[in-house]
Amino acid sequence: MNIEKLYSLYLRAGKVSTDTRNIPIKSLYFALKGANFNGNEFAVQAIASGASFAIVDEKQYEDESNYIYYVEDALTTLQKLAQYHRSQLKIPIIALTGSNGKTTTKELITAVLSQKYNVLATNGNLNNHIGVPLTLLSINSNHEIAVVEIGANHQKEIEFLCEIAQPDFGYITNFGKAHLEGFGGIQGVIKGKSELYTYLKENQKTVFVNTDDSLQVELTKGLDRITFGTNDKTDYQFQVNENKSGNCPEIRYQGTSFQSKLVGNYNASNVAAAIAIGLKFEVPLECIKSGIENYQADNNRSQVINLKDKQIILDAYNANPSSMEAALLNFSKLKGEKTVILGDMFELGEETEKEHKRIADLAIELQFENIFLIGNYFSKIDSNGNENLAKFNSLELAEVYFKNFPIEDKTILIKGSRGMALEKVLEFI
Repeated sequence: MNIEKLYSLYLRAGKVSTDTRNIPIKSLYFALKGANFNGNEFAVQAIASGASFAIVDEKQYEDESNYIYYVEDALTTLQKLAQYHRSQLKIPIIALTGSNGKTTTKELITAVLSQKYNVLATNGNLNNHIGVPLTLLSINSNHEIAVVEIGANHQKEIEFLCEIAQPDFGYITNFGKAHLEGFGGIQGVIKGKSELYTYLKENQKTVFVNTDDSLQVELTKGLDRITFGTNDKTDYQFQVNENKSGNCPEIRYQGTSFQSKLVGNYNASNVAAAIAIGLKFEVPLECIKSGIENYQADNNRSQVINLKDKQIILDAYNANPSSMEAALLNFSKLKGEKTVILGDMFELGEETEKEHKRIADLAIELQFENIFLIGNYFSKIDSNGNENLAKFNSLELAEVYFKNFPIEDKTILIKGSRGMALEKVLEFI
């Protein structure tokens, strides 16, 4: 099936699906494969559940009389369809990536731009080789701008996704110690994430740059830049006033104050980026302020939860050494007795043992009243007999402990990698 015929099916369907458990009526179903599933086996079910068409890549499931069509590779076809659809669109697309903060930044940008435009943004963190095509194929004629998050855990992945998304604007939040195993160390992270810069330069597109990050400034020389930061040699100059209570700093621009509900100094640059992008797209200052100040995290990222008599900072969607360090340093500024519950960090390769030990040592150095470390990696470190530190090999063992010895401290930080599912701790503390 050629791309033009496939695109006509897509236009007739209007929606794309890869999951028969929740398939939209009249959608175009793609039979993708995974380690434990084969979407081809569900093509007939997809049609029976309301899909208009299905795309399979195993010949035995082809049945054109039932609108089930064969292609050589369903995933590649999905990606090519998304790329073709992108080429038909006339709206600007903003792509963003980075080691830390990209999803929060994406949501802040969306909150700001939505004050003026009909915005399509990546749902959650569907930012990989499947999520980016699905995001692009969600864009319809009503949308005026799109914000696409691009994730990666190895070289050439961002390069590939940029070729599909064809962004007009780009922004990299930062470079940190994330996915070290796949990228091959911090220099590999920088090289891999900078593939966005390479695409923007080669295609004469525009990049947003935080001038307070000297590395980003250096790497974007020669690109068409829109800059923001605290120095006076920038397009949008901000004043950042640190909040001593651990909340996100206040940002001021031309007499207007922006105070996010987020926590942490580390979110200041995320807020600033959203303000700068709003200014570029001529969103009125008061509307930008409304978008920033009304945004409430509810996705396990820097989420503040008041539970009974406790204030909990839930940051359990992702973790790496850079984000873990920033969270601990910020949490240490809060007043009162504090407990930290930390879960394993994944995809660190040869740095796994060293980085888990470094984070545990930092928690001890910051003198938190209670430190709980959960997971196979954290449980193996030497705690040097610290009386305030307890280790658990699994979340289940931690649950037994917390039920028998409830946490009395009023302020609690919960942070770990997604695979640890530390939000479950809320159920038993």
